[in-house]
Amino acid sequence: MKITQAAIFPLSIPLIESIKMAKEQIVDAKTVLLCLTDDEGRQGWGEASAAPLMTGETLDSLLASVKYLVEKACKMEWSDPKHFAKACDAILYGNLSAKSCLQMALLDLYTQKNSIALWKYLRSLGASEDLPEPGKLPLLRMLGGTLDKEVADAKFFREAGFRHWKIKIGSLSVEEDLHRVQVLSDLLEGDVISVDANGAMSLDDAVDFCTSKQASKLAFAEQLIHADSALADLVLLKQRSPIPIGLDESIHGSDEIDECRVAKALDGASLKLIKTGGVLEAWNCAQMLRSNNLKLNLACKVAETSLAGAATASIGFAIGEVPWGFSMSNQYLRFDICDHPLSAKRGHLNIEQLNTTGVGVTPNLARVKDAVAQGYSIIQY
Repeated sequence: MKITQAAIFPLSIPLIESIKMAKEQIVDAKTVLLCLTDDEGRQGWGEASAAPLMTGETLDSLLASVKYLVEKACKMEWSDPKHFAKACDAILYGNLSAKSCLQMALLDLYTQKNSIALWKYLRSLGASEDLPEPGKLPLLRMLGGTLDKEVADAKFFREAGFRHWKIKIGSLSVEEDLHRVQVLSDLLEGDVISVDANGAMSLDDAVDFCTSKQASKLAFAEQLIHADSALADLVLLKQRSPIPIGLDESIHGSDEIDECRVAKALDGASLKLIKTGGVLEAWNCAQMLRSNNLKLNLACKVAETSLAGAATASIGFAIGEVPWGFSMSNQYLRFDICDHPLSAKRGHLNIEQLNTTGVGVTPNLARVKDAVAQGYSIIQY
């Protein structure tokens, strides 16, 4: 499989409303889309978002890395996806987000060429082929803003069928966050409720939070302390916490999962393609979690389009279950770049939306061009 043309699109898409994280306020999604054309005329699409506080990538640095990879990739033969990661590593060290973008587009081409949906291809790699036909993935909805707004949003989206929730914490005092958590936990009792501090808490505050009665109804707490914390601190937090501990920014691939598993530092992990370097490594991580009885959350960066959403969801449909939910973040965008964007049906994503060949969705080129970030241009080869 040879690449004959390529186009790179640096995008900026406004959110429906700004999202307050522990360390930043997000008002728009900065993401890079890549379109590859092969020697038989097929087009494959990839996406990766800028995440300065998670991957260290800005839109500029991500764009430069994707550009460098594409220039080299256009001169190469691409046949077996099992070798895609090694081939990318031979071109460029690190830069997992850019590699994820390229590999997604290559996988889209490969699975279209072989007339198979991406999620079915992942199952064909082994360990999951005997699973029943997938039906739907539970979608996780973020809650943030004032407490009154969180309560109103929780009531609205619960009525719409959502049963998985993430409460953003870490920007307020522990006492204020615990009050919010108690009110929302009482309101949503029986649902899968989590909190995410994006590493903003000290170890002492994290232990105090987890051992408080106000947090006792939580299903898990995600990345309470900094991703660069000593492994011993992660272990201590899990030992002291009656709440299951999930890791996000601390996990970039199977090596970190294995290290934390052996040390007994986690109960589960959140997987993002921009952290693992692509669909195939994220798939390996998901299988490792399942085989070790650890929980899985799949997540897109806030906020990626239906393209990254479809690629991420393919892992969930292939693995068969996502107990900690799927964070499909195109639901926070003011508009999507696909004519038929992924959408929630009673709080779930149904497999019917991804049953076509390839990744499962195709961006509308006119919409993509309209979303190009101000001051940037489309790069074509």
